[in-house]
Amino acid sequence: MNQVADATAAAAAPARTLFGQPRGLATLFLTEMWERFTYYGMRGVLILFMVAAVSQGGLGLDDKTASAIYGMYIGGTYLFGLLGGWIADRLLGAQRAVVAGGVLIAAGNLMLALGSTDVFFLGLLVITIGVGLLKPNASAMVAALYPEGGSRRDAGFSVFYMGINLGALIGPLIVGWFADRYGWRWGFAVPALGMAVGLAQFVWTRQYLGNAGVAAAGEQPGAWKVVVAIAAAVALAAALVMAGVLKIDAVAMAAGASWAMLVLGVGYFVYLLFFAGLTAVERRRVLVMVALVAASVTFWAGYEQTGASMNLFADRYTDRHVFGWEMPAAWLQAVNPLFIIAFAPVFAALWIALGRRGRDLNAAAKFGAGLILLGLGFIVMYFASLRVLGGANVLPTWLILAYLLHTFGELSLSPVGLSYMTKLAPPRFVGQVMGMWFLSMALGSNLAGQLSGQYDASHLESLPGLFLKIFGYGAIGGLVMLALTPFARRMMAGVR
Repeated sequence: MNQVADATAAAAAPARTLFGQPRGLATLFLTEMWERFTYYGMRGVLILFMVAAVSQGGLGLDDKTASAIYGMYIGGTYLFGLLGGWIADRLLGAQRAVVAGGVLIAAGNLMLALGSTDVFFLGLLVITIGVGLLKPNASAMVAALYPEGGSRRDAGFSVFYMGINLGALIGPLIVGWFADRYGWRWGFAVPALGMAVGLAQFVWTRQYLGNAGVAAAGEQPGAWKVVVAIAAAVALAAALVMAGVLKIDAVAMAAGASWAMLVLGVGYFVYLLFFAGLTAVERRRVLVMVALVAASVTFWAGYEQTGASMNLFADRYTDRHVFGWEMPAAWLQAVNPLFIIAFAPVFAALWIALGRRGRDLNAAAKFGAGLILLGLGFIVMYFASLRVLGGANVLPTWLILAYLLHTFGELSLSPVGLSYMTKLAPPRFVGQVMGMWFLSMALGSNLAGQLSGQYDASHLESLPGLFLKIFGYGAIGGLVMLALTPFARRMMAGVR
């Protein structure tokens, strides 16, 4: 996402090791684990809090508005990741960016826990900026710990990603329990505490990082002016909202954001194809990237229903009673990271085995499989919602099966997406193309909120249609990608 890794690769790597890996890896492992604990824990209760009645301690928002806010928040974390990488590259360095991000994440969650409705929305914005500062730069420093590259670096990233999934697993379990037992505000106070713990251990142990991420790659004149201008604009908007001068229409904002991201993405690829001076081979590869980006938008628009419509389904229509005790709905948010931990090695072994037999699938085929698996998950949800229309809540096994299929889809698409984008991009445009990949995830997440908003509790009969519609998007998109596989292989011109 940024060039911090390149800037620090030549720095002296810390000599001390832990089980053959740099000691700094443990620092980053724990930092990212706590950040993901905070992110996924809060995500598990976010929409449930927004739609809960005021008398129950919630915001009392309708499903459409709450879903739009959810989509903008998730999408915003991807967009601000681009800004966070830029700030680290040009101003702060990765280490200070991580510290600043951690402070903002903890502060934002405290604002959610303690503040009014207006402060709540400001808190979401603060968290979004914090995630954008912390997450990409923590990953960049992992790369910087291994200037020699090679298999040891791959192993280091595997350990690091285990921290991501461990945090994503335990976050919904602990945060969901506190929110269910002690009230919604604890669903934000506990994530704030978790991020504070992660930040404290980062500050305490960052000497093990050596020179990784200490300095910016090279400060550019005017960079601080850009940051100050953005901060001033955000502060002004927040002040106008809190003063009642500016009214927030979340649904309209989400729609506008989607159109803006779509125009930006289309405009960029038009520029690459017709005005960037690319060779014929490079233009053909750009066309493949366009297909991958479109598939990515479709996938994440469905996948992020996990925290939106599917989370509402878990809360309202799932029988979660176990021996007389009702399991918190947020606990079902832990199913996906559990499946990721269990099946990621299986999929990695599968791709290796297919490659050895000369049957390696190219990007289009893997994306097609991922979209079809996503769609099949929503067929499960379609039949589950039909049972709900019949008057009875369903067992959590319906959601668990859907999440299993979605996880298989994610493992088919997500790990290979960024890799193929960097391989297909013209060398002088790699950084920008990576930005377009994350833009696709932002747009898909924002669209997820708009899709989820098509259902509300007062019109239960609309729920099967929503899930069937998302199945159609996934299935049709997947079949198109599979049909494009032979053409994509030729247009990729040797990229594997």
